[in-house]
Amino acid sequence: MRKNLSSSADEDNDGNSLDAAKLTHDEKKTTFTTAKYDWNRHSDTLDRRKAEKVLLPPLSAARTWTSPTRIQASTKRQEVVSPHSAGEKMLDARGRLQRQTRSPWSCSLFTGAATVAAIFLMLFILHSFMTRQLDSKGCDMYYTRSMFFNFADFDTEHTRFASKYSLHLYREVGYDEDPKDQVKGVPVLFIPGNAGSYRQARSLASETVQHYYNTVQQDKEALKGGATSIDFFSVDFNEDFTAFHGQTLLDQAEYLNDAVAYILSLYHDPRRSQRDSGLPDPSSVILIGHSMGGVAARTMLTMPNYQSNSINTIITISAPHARSPVSVDADLVRTYQRVNTYWRDAYSQKWASDNPLWHVTLISIAGGSLDTTVPSDYASLASLVPSTHGFTVFTSSIPGMWTGADHIQTTWCVQLVRPIARSIFDAIDVHRPSQTKPRADRMRVFKRWYLTGMEDIAEKMLPHSDLTTVLTLDDQSNSVNPAGQRLVLRSLGRAGKPTAHVLPIPPQEIPGQRRFTFLSNVPLKENPDSGYLEVLLCSVLPVQPGHSAALFSMNLDLSDGRAGSTRLACKNAATDRIILPASYRTSTQPFHKAAPFSYLQYELEDLAEHQFVAIVDRVSETTHAWAIAEFSDSSEGILHVSTGLQRLLAFGIRLKLPAERPLVTTFEIPALHSSLLAFKLSMGKQACGDTPELFTPLLRQYLSEPHESRYFINVKEANVSLHGIAPFMPPPLRSQAASSGISLQFWTDPTCASSIDVGFQVDVAGSIGKLVMRYRTVFAAFPLLIVALVVRKQFKIYDHSGVFVTFMESMDLCLRTSLPLLFLALTFFAVSRAVSSAAAPTATSARWHVWSTNTTESAIDYTKNDLLLGSQDPIFWFLLPMCGLLSAGFCILINYAALGVTSFLQAFAATSPKRRVITASVLLLLVSTVIPYQFAYLVSCIVQLATCSRATKHLRENVSGLEDRPRCETDRLTYVTNILFFILAVYAAVYGVSYAYLLHHLVNGVAAWLVALHFSSTDLLSSLLSSGLTRTILDNGEYDNNNNNNNNSSNGDDVKKRP
Repeated sequence: MRKNLSSSADEDNDGNSLDAAKLTHDEKKTTFTTAKYDWNRHSDTLDRRKAEKVLLPPLSAARTWTSPTRIQASTKRQEVVSPHSAGEKMLDARGRLQRQTRSPWSCSLFTGAATVAAIFLMLFILHSFMTRQLDSKGCDMYYTRSMFFNFADFDTEHTRFASKYSLHLYREVGYDEDPKDQVKGVPVLFIPGNAGSYRQARSLASETVQHYYNTVQQDKEALKGGATSIDFFSVDFNEDFTAFHGQTLLDQAEYLNDAVAYILSLYHDPRRSQRDSGLPDPSSVILIGHSMGGVAARTMLTMPNYQSNSINTIITISAPHARSPVSVDADLVRTYQRVNTYWRDAYSQKWASDNPLWHVTLISIAGGSLDTTVPSDYASLASLVPSTHGFTVFTSSIPGMWTGADHIQTTWCVQLVRPIARSIFDAIDVHRPSQTKPRADRMRVFKRWYLTGMEDIAEKMLPHSDLTTVLTLDDQSNSVNPAGQRLVLRSLGRAGKPTAHVLPIPPQEIPGQRRFTFLSNVPLKENPDSGYLEVLLCSVLPVQPGHSAALFSMNLDLSDGRAGSTRLACKNAATDRIILPASYRTSTQPFHKAAPFSYLQYELEDLAEHQFVAIVDRVSETTHAWAIAEFSDSSEGILHVSTGLQRLLAFGIRLKLPAERPLVTTFEIPALHSSLLAFKLSMGKQACGDTPELFTPLLRQYLSEPHESRYFINVKEANVSLHGIAPFMPPPLRSQAASSGISLQFWTDPTCASSIDVGFQVDVAGSIGKLVMRYRTVFAAFPLLIVALVVRKQFKIYDHSGVFVTFMESMDLCLRTSLPLLFLALTFFAVSRAVSSAAAPTATSARWHVWSTNTTESAIDYTKNDLLLGSQDPIFWFLLPMCGLLSAGFCILINYAALGVTSFLQAFAATSPKRRVITASVLLLLVSTVIPYQFAYLVSCIVQLATCSRATKHLRENVSGLEDRPRCETDRLTYVTNILFFILAVYAAVYGVSYAYLLHHLVNGVAAWLVALHFSSTDLLSSLLSSGLTRTILDNGEYDNNNNNNNNSSNGDDVKKRP
């Protein structure tokens, strides 16, 4: 490449530069009219003797940011201080040129090894995520015959978003024969989530319609209790992206409040309502929100247009309540903070009259590990709502479902839709203006339908039920079981008639035998017919003076008319029945259609009012049915495992179920509470010898908060994972609500008198896959940390030497020095915070008050887990350097991908400025009228990529190097640049995941600083060239061919550069 040094200043401004020029003695007299340099052959043809005669300083040196006063002062000197000899300068120039001509595709062996390690680690994580610790899918598809009626009169007179959103009423073909726009029941509003459709309400709405016409309408007791039909409404948000835009979430919440007001107004209009005039008009609407629709439902209660008490029941499905799924939008993060703070403050009030949410119940249903759209950890309400007003439950815990569900399956899964529909019917009361039962009764209904019945907050129905049965027994019969002996019934129905087996309830004063348990493969019924089993809790009649047998609804006489019989007044325990998945040798999955087991569990305190437990066999013919009942000591059935987490991870746990064991054995492991860990459980064979086995081992893995239960039938091996303490999650609402860890509950056949070995150890490969859902947003922040440090190194080298090294060269230097040091410091910081937080939690505010069990007892910092990787356990210290390695490899791969894309796009011709202006104008017009702004953003990114590609091509064709770019002449400006990049890197690591939207502003700030440096340097350069000082600099750089000791430098050291 040849460049003419006598070209005009305009040509110099275009970027022409020379690092060296080979001149002869005659050419020096012509004042540098020609200067030759061949880039490709430099290393082979540069002669040392000619190199020593190199006279010119590089033109880029004249273009550094230096004041004219200093340049003039330097030209008056007769000698220029040179730190190197001519030979050293020649070698330095050769090294610079070798670096400049290095291919951007090349990388060092060290960088290549780090990249390969990152790629293998990334593939290992993805492989683990997709192949290990996977839950089975057991949801059945729901089919409907649906139609929707659009309320066209819900226009701009009612809401300012009428042109954007719309309201619909669901009708089922073949059931709803009424006019489509008529309302007649209890209003329920379905709210779709991010990019969701109003048609996602079809399955749930269809189930409510069919259940009402097929069941409720024929149930006189239910109708008398306030049950009626459901008017199912749904809103169409045109598939807006609420998960990425806070203002959209606020707009939807405002529209939903307007929709609720409009829905309630329909019931006041006699032309639109078919309700009985004797019933009160509805004053509230039940909300069901899917995904971000659940968050919009909670936001409604914080909006200015919210009508007080118009919402008292909210059921959410796969909704991220605890924190935003992404933090790239400032409005979204602030909306989450404002809404969550409002709910926490409301439930922190001491008096109910001061709590605007006292009447509200909130239920959050999570899909579990199968939901790969939103982490199910975020569905937790532990930091928002006390247990008296709501709870979080996983689909695998819901009785009869026992399976996880992905994000979309939760809208049409038959096993989930049915309990939700039935719980709504049990919660409504058409005789009340709110159309729902009181809050305590609603909570009792939701616990019965969604919880297993074995949770601490589960309520037993026995104290609320009445005595319904009189049981008459012959005093001479041997139906009374000896005290303390287990009752085992095989081949039920063998007697051919109803028979009773009575177990005396131990007195409260006797130690041991503190729990009653019952298990059978026969259903329990409240009103049993022939063919079922009945469990009665009885006392000797009369219970109270004047109590007559005529007051009881059922009289069961098993005395055969003999004299000397005993009459017992009994309650039916079927209302507290817990169903468990059947476990046999042929069983494979808990959600299969086999008839479930019936299980009862009472503490001795629950039976204080009773004296006997009667098991009544109503099976009419001999079957293979069985039943087991016993009183056992709680200390034998609940075992506490005190092994620490470090020892457990290193060596695992070996457990043993003894030969003489109760029906149910529970192992509590408090150390296991992290959602980042997965385990493998192995169980030995249950040997029964000659005794026929009643059932195979059944395992329930559960957490107390949130309420997550997973069942494993016919257990031999099991994959154990949980949604316990997760990264970035805020602490519980109550400071004393510490996690009790995971519990493993085993049901084993007690008639098999053999011990069973249980092994429990960490699944490393399975645990590594759990990082994907918890830390996938890290790749929105940590790569910026890497890029910031790499670019900082590039500018630092350039300010020192004038050489702008490639991205891969700078990456290699950072991987050897700055990156390891920074991640080491961040690791120590994270560990110290975790240790100090666990050792001494402190209060940061005094605004919280004690309110029974519903509030915090001390101030809680709900943002303490927002820093770094959000881990509260120091045992995960390795995650920071591992994420650093993955991010570095990710950046390297993106760099090569960008090089490939830019090389491809350089082949396209550049568009004219006029055409670009027209294109941008059309795009803006379309965004404001038709297309979503996300599409415009994507197009803008593609256009910017193409522009950068063409700029790179132009730069390579017209500039010999990048060393003519403006450089900082003063140390202060250089330090500012370094500090800005370092602050950007540190912020990306510390707050980048939780507050990613600020990264955009920080990057813009750093870019503005670089642009300011560029233009300020360019303006000064233009003034230098226009004043003719460039010629002065060149003249002062002349080199005497006969005197090698001249005080000049081939690098233009008469201009002061940064040391």
